[in-house]
Amino acid sequence: MKKTLKFPSPYSVLFIAIILSAIATWFLPAGHYNTLLYESSTNEFIISSGENEERVVASQELLDAYNIAISLDKFEEGKIKKPISIPGTYSKVDAKPQGFFEILFAPIKGIYEAIDIILFVLIIGGFIGVFNSSGAFNDGVGFLAHRLNGKENILIIIVTTLIAIGGTTFGLAEETLAFYPILVPVFLAAGYDLIVPVAVIYIGSSIGSMASTVNPFSTIIASDAAGVNWTVGIYSRLALLVLGLAVCIWFVIRYANKIKKDPTKSLLYNTKLSSPFDSNLKVLPQSSLKSITKVLLSLFACTFIVMIYGVSVLGWWFEEMTALFLVAAILIGILQRVGEQNFIKEFINGAKDLLGVSFIIGIARGVTFVLNEGQISDTILFYATNIVEGMPPALFLPILMMVFFVLTLFISSSSGLALVTMPIMSSLAPVVGVPPEEIVNTYLFGMGLMSFITPTGLILPSLAMVNVNYNIWLKFIWPLMLILAILSFIILWGGLLF
Repeated sequence: MKKTLKFPSPYSVLFIAIILSAIATWFLPAGHYNTLLYESSTNEFIISSGENEERVVASQELLDAYNIAISLDKFEEGKIKKPISIPGTYSKVDAKPQGFFEILFAPIKGIYEAIDIILFVLIIGGFIGVFNSSGAFNDGVGFLAHRLNGKENILIIIVTTLIAIGGTTFGLAEETLAFYPILVPVFLAAGYDLIVPVAVIYIGSSIGSMASTVNPFSTIIASDAAGVNWTVGIYSRLALLVLGLAVCIWFVIRYANKIKKDPTKSLLYNTKLSSPFDSNLKVLPQSSLKSITKVLLSLFACTFIVMIYGVSVLGWWFEEMTALFLVAAILIGILQRVGEQNFIKEFINGAKDLLGVSFIIGIARGVTFVLNEGQISDTILFYATNIVEGMPPALFLPILMMVFFVLTLFISSSSGLALVTMPIMSSLAPVVGVPPEEIVNTYLFGMGLMSFITPTGLILPSLAMVNVNYNIWLKFIWPLMLILAILSFIILWGGLLF
């Protein structure tokens, strides 16, 4: 019997990316830009050029001399805390090709660096495991299925919009991993396949981040690094948010309705995939809920509401969010009166379900380690800058957007990409004749577009949450990405005219 070739697992995809990155360090010249870091305790700039460091008194004159279009107060206010690249300082250095041991250690280093996210995901798994053991989840999904019968499209619109709002305002991204255990059973009960929940959650987050209006982790940092006020250029981002979100919702609903009408149209038809969250789910439509079920569901919902409030208003990050879900799991266990041993058993079993997702998150960080230690990240940026330099404005912006699209493959952190690229790319604005705020928008649009598919970002962990293969996701998402790319080009051109 002839065997059919299968697309590699997420782990293999990431290891292949690490190996290809290591191979690139043997062929691309090593190089780096000098960097500038502000030290608030001494009011000094630390200028690093390879192994050499120089400390100088922080001043606006120094920033102007280095052609860095950032006001000194941005550093003094703590808005720029990481090193930024200094334009025009790229130089080649001795090559540091990455070999077998660097490839071997890269995913391990990545797991160490991502331990905060990994622990967050594992605790969420334990929280879900404890909650599922009560049966309240089954009852809640059954009640929702009864109420939404024939109106499932409303759920797609509401959830996608809410997540997009979180993405555009405070960069809702990693936190969305917590939503899959809740929403996957709901969408399955509504008659959809496993692609629909990941589409609703991930596309919502991605279009929100792509059109970041006030996101401090991308828009504000990038604007500060480009030397412009973050409110300038916001109309272009609002236009992409409104129009792009409408396109995304239409795209998801169109697919969802198609497969509900004819399940054979599903991209997952005959793939025999199952959700890790529905193995014990028995959905029976219910017109009412028990009092204890209402209490448990309320506590469950409040946990996520508190998380969103903490992140967006109180400045919480993974330490606080992890503690929140741990406390919530304990409270749910107490309300259920499951006993200590049963609580531990359900918590560990729930965490075990998301162990694979946790490893994917860590391994993805390994790609960045190989590129940085092989000293080719700045080389890639240098070549990318040379590609767009000297182009006419109408061609410069879409090409630059695609440059950011590619660079996101190598630097998936929004703040990291902004601080590395913005000082250099924004210095091209007066030369090419485009407003500097449009450089910020090209960065946001290009980075956001790549976020839909970049294997070093959150898409592989998200797909692992629903057991969907990466190649199936690519087949599903590419038409939407093409539409959004064209829409982005039109909005960027509009920014030049108005």
